[in-house]
Amino acid sequence: MKQLRVGVIGGGLMGKEVASAFGRWFMLNDVPAVPELVAVADVNPRALDWFRQVSSVKQFTIDYHELLANPEIDVVYAAVPHDLHERIYSDTLLAGKDLLAEKPFGIDLDSASRIERHVGQRFVRCSSEFPFYPGAQRVYQYVRETDLGELLEVNAAFLHSSDMNPAKPINWKRRVASCGQAGVMNDLGLHVLHLPLRLGFVPLTVYAQLQNVVKTRPDGQGGTADCDTWDNATLHCNLAGDVPMRLEMKRLAPGETNSWSLEVLGTKGGVRFSTKHPKTLWTYAGGAWTATDLGHASVFPVATGGIFEFGFPDALMQMWASFLTEREGLLGDRFGCATPEEALQSQFLWNAALRSYESGCAEPLPTNH
Repeated sequence: MKQLRVGVIGGGLMGKEVASAFGRWFMLNDVPAVPELVAVADVNPRALDWFRQVSSVKQFTIDYHELLANPEIDVVYAAVPHDLHERIYSDTLLAGKDLLAEKPFGIDLDSASRIERHVGQRFVRCSSEFPFYPGAQRVYQYVRETDLGELLEVNAAFLHSSDMNPAKPINWKRRVASCGQAGVMNDLGLHVLHLPLRLGFVPLTVYAQLQNVVKTRPDGQGGTADCDTWDNATLHCNLAGDVPMRLEMKRLAPGETNSWSLEVLGTKGGVRFSTKHPKTLWTYAGGAWTATDLGHASVFPVATGGIFEFGFPDALMQMWASFLTEREGLLGDRFGCATPEEALQSQFLWNAALRSYESGCAEPLPTNH
């Protein structure tokens, strides 16, 4: 199989998860390329130390420009705060590297638009792991292949409780300067919107309910700092045909961990899946709901037994398998990663949601984006 050399910019949690996924790559059975992590860049030298246990990594640098200048690197994965997206993503593309970017693909709509102009002939996709769960894929397949009758509603959510403790010290995701005015929508939103957009559920208007509940947090130096981003967002969208679509993105969801869900309901059929119950798919037909056990039935087959439970590290590896397979032009009709165009669509929605919060009214989205 083709060997592809990857450089990671940002050695935090997601950079470590990528190293782990590549270390398990031999579990995959049907992917045309093998990624090898060869370089890591992070401004914190201590973050680089973790990667010294990864034998394939040969370049460790605090200056990402040195990584981009490395002629051996084919693909860059960048996992950095949102305020750094535009500069690092643009530099990556101008350096002639293909890119798997993190959401939201720029701190705001203007930033995302400028990044998109640099894409050119490079292969670029945006990270969104949860649609690669087997259950999420079955929802996608069901909606595409089943007669739902008249569409009644669409509901999608990504909920966790990481900010429920008000004594948790502040970090970059709790500041407008680094996370963006869209707050939790920037942080969690593309996870929620990726699959609905791919299914053609494009919002025409949005009414937004936004919450900034925890307004200050410890600053880690004995004082406090302002939290000026949105903790929770509930967006009431209108689709063609006056069909409602509700999108929920919440950091303050009591008892939740990383709970991703999608539900599509019609007059003849319906389907729902949540990562809270990763082995169960619910479908509706003939007046009754039916539960189906899924197991480890992933899009890209693996050596893992089908009776085992699927989890986030598996979804991450499936996402990378999709990215590399599509890069080789061999994806076919299998599900692909979020595109720059879809990331830009999400930014149009967050922008309209912010306008809605200010006006107190439903706001239209442009029809030609």
